[in-house]
Amino acid sequence: MQFAVPFSVLRGCVQHCRSCSSQACGWRAQWRRSYSFLKDDVKSLRAVVSPDISKIRNIGIMAHIDAGKTTTTERMLYYSGYIRALGDVDDGDTVTDYMAQERERGITIQSAAVTFDWKEYRINLIDTPGHVDFTLEVERALRVLDGAVAVFDASAGVEAQTLTVWRQADKHKIPCVCFLNKMDKPGASLSYSLESIKTKLKANPVLLQIPIGSGKGFIGLVDLITKQRMVWQGKSWADDGRLFESRVLEPTDDPELYEEVNQARGGLIEQVADLDDEFAELLLGEYGDNFDAVPAGKFQEAVRRVTLARKGVPVLCGSSLKNKGVQPLLDAITAYLPAPNERNHDLVRWYKDDLCALAFKVVHDKQRGPLVFLRIYSGTMKPQSAIYNINRNGTERMSRLLLPFADQHVEIPSLSAGNIALTVGLKQTVTGDTIVSSKASAAAAARRAQKGAEEKRGSAGSGRESSSLVLAGVEVPGPVFFCSIEPPTMSKQADLEHALNCLQREDPSLKVRTDPDSGQTVLCGMGELHIEILHDRIKREYNIETHLGPLQVAYRETILQSVTTTDTLDRTLGEKRHIVTVELTVSPWSESATGTSYYIAYEEEVEAQISAEVREAVDNGVQSGYLQGPLLGYPVQGVSTVIHSVHVEPGTSLAMVSACVSRCMLKALQQASGQILEPVMSLEVTVGEEYLSLVLGDLAQRRGCVHDIQSRHDNKVLLATVPLAEMMGYSTVLRTLSSGTATFSLELASYEPMNPQAQTSLLNKMAGLS
Repeated sequence: MQFAVPFSVLRGCVQHCRSCSSQACGWRAQWRRSYSFLKDDVKSLRAVVSPDISKIRNIGIMAHIDAGKTTTTERMLYYSGYIRALGDVDDGDTVTDYMAQERERGITIQSAAVTFDWKEYRINLIDTPGHVDFTLEVERALRVLDGAVAVFDASAGVEAQTLTVWRQADKHKIPCVCFLNKMDKPGASLSYSLESIKTKLKANPVLLQIPIGSGKGFIGLVDLITKQRMVWQGKSWADDGRLFESRVLEPTDDPELYEEVNQARGGLIEQVADLDDEFAELLLGEYGDNFDAVPAGKFQEAVRRVTLARKGVPVLCGSSLKNKGVQPLLDAITAYLPAPNERNHDLVRWYKDDLCALAFKVVHDKQRGPLVFLRIYSGTMKPQSAIYNINRNGTERMSRLLLPFADQHVEIPSLSAGNIALTVGLKQTVTGDTIVSSKASAAAAARRAQKGAEEKRGSAGSGRESSSLVLAGVEVPGPVFFCSIEPPTMSKQADLEHALNCLQREDPSLKVRTDPDSGQTVLCGMGELHIEILHDRIKREYNIETHLGPLQVAYRETILQSVTTTDTLDRTLGEKRHIVTVELTVSPWSESATGTSYYIAYEEEVEAQISAEVREAVDNGVQSGYLQGPLLGYPVQGVSTVIHSVHVEPGTSLAMVSACVSRCMLKALQQASGQILEPVMSLEVTVGEEYLSLVLGDLAQRRGCVHDIQSRHDNKVLLATVPLAEMMGYSTVLRTLSSGTATFSLELASYEPMNPQAQTSLLNKMAGLS
C-alpha cells in the first residue's frame, strides 16, 4: 500500500503507534491512511497548487437548513491541511461563517468562498446558505460553479429547501454529487433517503458506498467500486478523523456485510451499464464471463461520464460532525465532478485567450473598499491592470488581486482561467457584469461571433449572436416583505443612504425605494429574517441606530374586466403646444404562457403608422401605468394592453406621449374592477403526531390549505399553502404549540386573488378605517 504522506509524517505516525497501549495499534499501523499533515502543520494559502485547468474543481455546497453544509466545509479545510483546529457551528468558530450574525444564530447568511488543494487538485469551494430568505446567495453561486455537492440529513431525506436548491442547480445544468450526512443519527436511513431522492427530486441516485453500522453504531463505510472497507475508530488525537483504517473487504471480516456489498455492487454495475453505452460494451466484451472483474479505474470513468451527462447522481454517506466519510467525499469531488474546460460556455469561445470574467458578488470591506468576486472563464487576470466592463460601458483599474479564503484573503500575482478571484479597486462593477480586458477585445470577439453566425446560419441571424457577448447575469427574485426605515436624526440620513447603497450593491435582492406620499425610505426584502439581518448589519457595521416600521406584505393588483378608454392630453409649455390622443384596452391576461407579468400589443394599423421613438414612448407609458395599481398603488400584473390608436400632433415631445399613455392606463385600470393579489407561501411543517391536530387547527385560522400529510419516521410532514400576511410571528406560535419540537420552512409559491371578505378588510385597514 502506498502512503500519500511525507516520510516525516509516517515517522510521526509510527512513533504515536509505539506509544499506544492498545495492542491493535501495532498491527493496524499498516492499514492506517492519513490524508493530512501533523497536527501543528498548517498549509499557507500561498502554497496552494496551480494545476492545469483539468485539475481545477469549482464546486458549491448546497442543502436545506441544518443539513451540515458548513460543518462539511470545515472538515474539508481541516483534512486538506488549511486550518489547525476543527471549528464548530454551535461554538461559532467555523471558517466560512465569519459574520457576527452567522455566529450568533448558527446559520449561514452569506455565501463564502474558500480555495484549497486536495492531492494534486485545486478546489474552489463556495459554502451557501440553506435559508429561503437568502436563496439569491445560492443562485449567484451556482451561476458560476461547475459542480455541486448536495448535502442531505440522512434521517430526513429531501426537505423543502433541498427541492429549491436542486431546481436551481437543474436550471444551470450543474452535475451534482449527493452526500448523506448525519448517518450517526438514530433515525438515519439509507433506503429512505435514496427513495426521497428518486421520488421528490426525480433524480437517479447511483449509490457508491454502503455504511457500516447505523445510528450510534455507524463506524465507517465500504466503497462499492473498489471494495475498500474504511473504518474510523481512533481513540487519541486520531479522533479528529485524519487517520482511518482502509483495506479491501474480505469474506472473513463480516460475511453478512460482504454479501450485502456484493449484491449492491452487482446492482451498481447493472445501473451504470444501463446509463452508459461505453461501459455496457466493455462489460459484454472483455468481462462477459465475470462482470465483477471490471477494473475500478474503468468503473470510475463510467460513473464520471454518467455524472457529467446528468443521467445519474453519485450518492455517498458519512457524518461530518463525527469526522467520518469526508475524505472519500473529497476524492469523489475530484473524480466525478467536471473541470472548467468540461463545461460548455458557448459565448466564451469568441474571446479565445483574451480575458472574459463574470462578477457574481460584491462585498464591502472597511479598509479595502468594494471587493468584487469574479469567475474567470478565459484568459489571465493580473493586478494593476485596466479592465473593460461591457454592461457599464466603462473602463476601471484593478489595483490588487486576491485569493479568497472566507474573510482572510491572500494577494497573488496572477490567476488563470477556470478560477475564482477577488479583486480590489473596481468601484462601478456590480453583480452580473461581464468583464473583459479591453473594448478592442470585446469588439474582436463580436466580429468573431458575427463571422461564426454567418457561417452557421447566414447573415440574417448574425446580429442576435453578436449581441449576446454579455455573459448571462444572475436572476434576482422579487421581494415579498417591506417596511419603512428611519435614521435616529436627520443628520444621519446621508450616512443611512450610504449604508443602504453599499448593502444594495452587496445584495441585489434588497430593494430600497422612497414612498412618494410620505417621503419615507422603504426596505423591500425576501422575508422577516432578511430584514432583521439587514437592520442588524446597519447597526453593527455602519454604527447607525435605525428604527424599523412594522413589516408589511408586498401585494400585487390585477383587474377582472376588459375596459376600453380614450384620453387626450393638451398642454402648452412655453411657446409649444403638445397634443396627444390615445385609445387603448386593458384586459385580464393569463401570464403562465410566457412567464412575464404583463403584455403589450398594437393593432396592425397603429404599428405601421408610428415611428420607433413614439412606440418606445408608448411602451414606457404603459409600463409606468403597471407600476401603480388603482386600489392600493401596488404593482399590476396579469394585465394585457392593446393600443388601438395614437395620434401625436407635430412638435409634441415624447415625454408628453408617455404621460398621456400613463394617464389613460390609470383611467382604464380604475374602471376595470381591481383585484388584490396576495403572496401565497408553500409551507412545510415537521411535527410530532401528538401535536398535529393543534398545528392543523392553527393553520385553519390562518386561511391555510393543507395539501398532504406525509410520514417521516416518527414525525408527520404537513404540506400546505398559506397567505404570507397570516404568517407573521409564526415561528413563536409553532414553538408554543409543539413544545419547541416542530420545525417549518416557507417559500413563495405564487400570487393568488384574495377573497372578497379579506380584500375588503385589507382596504379598510389601509384606509385607517379598522
